[in-house]
Amino acid sequence: GKLDALYKMGDECLLWSEHEPNLYKLRIDIAGDMSEHNIGMREFNTEGRKFTINGEKTFLRGKHDGMIFPKTAFAPTDLEEWLRVMKISKSYGMNHYRYHTCCPPEAAFVAADMLGIYMEPQLPFWGTITEEGEENHNQEEQDFLVEEGFNMLKFFGNHPSYCMMSMGNELWGSKKILNDIIGGYKKFDNRHLYTQGSNNFQWFPNVIENDDFFVGVRLANDRLIRGSYAMCDAPLGHIQTDKPAANHDYDSIIRPKKQANSTEVSEDGTVQIQYGTTMKTVKASEADADFIPEVPIVTHEIGQYETYPNFKEIEKYTGSLKARNFEVFRERLDEKGLLPLAEDYFKCSGKLAVQCYKEEMEAVFRSRLLGGFQILDIQDFSGQGTALVGVLDAFMDSKGLITDSEWREFCNDAVVMARFDSYVLEADSSFKAHTELCNYRPDLKEGKLICTLTLENGDVIGKVEKNFVAEGNYTDICDVEFTLPQVTKNTKAVLSLEIDGTDIRNHYDLWVIPTVEKTDISGAYIFNEVNEEAESLLKQGKTVLIVPDLSRLENSIEGFYCQDFWCYHMFCIISQMMKKPDPVGTMGLLIDTEHPALAGFAGEKYSTPQWWEIVQNSRSVILDDFKGEKNVIVRTIDNFDRNHDLSLLYEYEKDGGKVVVCSCDFDKLSHSPEGRAFIKSVVDYLRN
Repeated sequence: GKLDALYKMGDECLLWSEHEPNLYKLRIDIAGDMSEHNIGMREFNTEGRKFTINGEKTFLRGKHDGMIFPKTAFAPTDLEEWLRVMKISKSYGMNHYRYHTCCPPEAAFVAADMLGIYMEPQLPFWGTITEEGEENHNQEEQDFLVEEGFNMLKFFGNHPSYCMMSMGNELWGSKKILNDIIGGYKKFDNRHLYTQGSNNFQWFPNVIENDDFFVGVRLANDRLIRGSYAMCDAPLGHIQTDKPAANHDYDSIIRPKKQANSTEVSEDGTVQIQYGTTMKTVKASEADADFIPEVPIVTHEIGQYETYPNFKEIEKYTGSLKARNFEVFRERLDEKGLLPLAEDYFKCSGKLAVQCYKEEMEAVFRSRLLGGFQILDIQDFSGQGTALVGVLDAFMDSKGLITDSEWREFCNDAVVMARFDSYVLEADSSFKAHTELCNYRPDLKEGKLICTLTLENGDVIGKVEKNFVAEGNYTDICDVEFTLPQVTKNTKAVLSLEIDGTDIRNHYDLWVIPTVEKTDISGAYIFNEVNEEAESLLKQGKTVLIVPDLSRLENSIEGFYCQDFWCYHMFCIISQMMKKPDPVGTMGLLIDTEHPALAGFAGEKYSTPQWWEIVQNSRSVILDDFKGEKNVIVRTIDNFDRNHDLSLLYEYEKDGGKVVVCSCDFDKLSHSPEGRAFIKSVVDYLRN
């Protein structure tokens, strides 16, 4: 039989949440037949566009989980391993796990109960939900999926961490059937929030009656709510197309003032989509360009910024799986003669990826109409061509690119931020920024902001202190303005923010560029190609600069500052199948900072925002078949599938002289302070 019992916890009951994961032990003893259960008292709900935990608003800081465990090749069922990985995730500011088309074992829920993590398992489905009588309808498959969902609720539904449930990943098909499935689950167990899936209907997003929240990447074709996309999913995101800045949010996209455009549907009512590692054609309804969800919006699979492989990781594969993929990538690089650059490729590509992630995350935390995000990922993903998109490797170990405390500066329950238009500033100008706080920390009601701008030599340009009251989850603190000094070389300055007496802090690396009114190229020998005049000068022992016409430059790749998306190999194949442009596929710069050609353009070994104008107005020359010795001064890192030997600035000896090749558009560069400083540095090298 069945016994229903109501146990009153009393007015002093301790509640469960990410901040206080209080658990009780419930013991049931029926004539010696005894069982024990860990329970937590919580109410996970929604209020407008926000999630709430026990009546307090919270913001989902979610990690994708594809069950990557390289030592075993299967998900663990022991509590210790789940506690290990989830503690790491929490140390990087995460409070939420989204499982990709799977449900983890019970040990994962137990660990999440103990640590205060909001879990969202998904039905194991990535496809089309059809109605009876439709083409390819499989009732047996559908019945299995529905039953699987009921089993998930029966076996794991009592865990307080089981807060949400999704019907699958990037689904298409019948909204009616999806709505009916969710309705059945809600009737069976109403303690959780439900959604039709992650990024369902892609370019044609919608909210159905039983949706408690919405998960997607766009609200119409060009209403984008994340910073990066694959080329086959274009248009691209703001981090891929715009000059690096700390000013983006998605509020005007979530609630637009003008109608957006939508993807065109074919005459037969179908549209091509990227589907897993391939593509498919699906039926499409007319997209609602004015779609504005009134439920919480979670932005789907943000990030996906790649890092070049760290071949030292191979030795960590001591279990069931072996790193054959890494071995192949290493062999390819060695065949191109570039293996000595492997460690620099890894570190420099990783530094650019971290910059992209910071900009991506802060855009989310500035967006006051968002309910949360699900990042892909802080951890590398071993499948789909090998997607090394994490600041942690597949083992959940740090790659050494950023510490957990540095990551929490822009990913935590409280994030202090500056809003400004450019990381690149001209000397002797005024720098203005707006400071704000995104706050979901229950005990933070007021504080004092300390904002300091400091040069790399330690000189303090200015300091502002401001007391504030934290009303609600978003607080505009104050505007700051500093006068920048005159400098003679590119100089790094650090804008630091902190809330006094707390661990809430953030910082921004800015670049102050010396004033160059006009580039003087007199006395320099500059040509579009090595012609007769250039050859004559070379024979006299001169140095000539070749600035090729980029529109006619063959055997080259377009300039693209942003890090490559997910995995070049996979998305290149999909783009070709869909007859769309290939991804550019480059992974940032490796710069010889000690070379005299850059004496007037100081910087880091890796890409920083002062290089954006230069890279975007360039093409990287493919030097795979270059004969003779060459010295690459500014190298573009290619992806590990293609491994081209790429250069933006290189030199070689010829006929007793020297040829310097810079594949940038000098005319366009002359319109920006950093472009003029770069040209001056290169031209000064020619004269010397």
